[in-house]
Amino acid sequence: MLLSYTEENYLKAIYHLSEDGKFDVSTNAISDALNTKPASVSDMLKKLSQKEVINYIKYQGVSLTPSGLKIALQIIRKHRLWEVFLVEKLNFNWDEVHEIAEQLEHIQSNLLIERLDEFLGFPPFDPHGDPIPNGRGEMKAKKHTPLSETDLHNQGKVIGLKETSPLFLQYLDKAGIYIGAKIKVMDKIEFDGSLEILIDNKKTILVSNEVAKNILIAES
Repeated sequence: MLLSYTEENYLKAIYHLSEDGKFDVSTNAISDALNTKPASVSDMLKKLSQKEVINYIKYQGVSLTPSGLKIALQIIRKHRLWEVFLVEKLNFNWDEVHEIAEQLEHIQSNLLIERLDEFLGFPPFDPHGDPIPNGRGEMKAKKHTPLSETDLHNQGKVIGLKETSPLFLQYLDKAGIYIGAKIKVMDKIEFDGSLEILIDNKKTILVSNEVAKNILIAES
């Protein structure tokens, strides 16, 4: 099924808002995510419902149909593969690739994407630690814990991020935090929930609770 760029963006937004398509999403949530007027969202949802890629009942929310979920996962697959390509092969920084991948994710050639996946060595995760769906829409999930919830003196490896805005990624670069970094919680500040952490057994820094909430680690 051939959809417009805008229609594809709606499916991707619904997927992300519904935590893997598991529950209904409100029109207002979609409006906020896409920075679009609610009336425009309602019109688009009617079109997508007619194409049988979403289940939509006015005032009751939206969910993806099986075909809509498949399309959303294909878009996410393309986006994350292009991010890997941009970082690993064209030397972009991880804070520079999202907007470019937003454009490249709409390329329709399945053969190109399969060749890209093969060329990159079938990566399971993108530069931000997010899982990349394979050609069947399957993803490898990793168990993770927000750094903010890690017990004192526990150590783990950074495997993902909840926040991937350029400003946040630039902050992490300056702090020396990256996917794969080993982090040990040295102290917890009761006043504001900030953490003193040791990075790679070399550098100790203080991070805010907000920062710690957005860093996902696998505890060791």
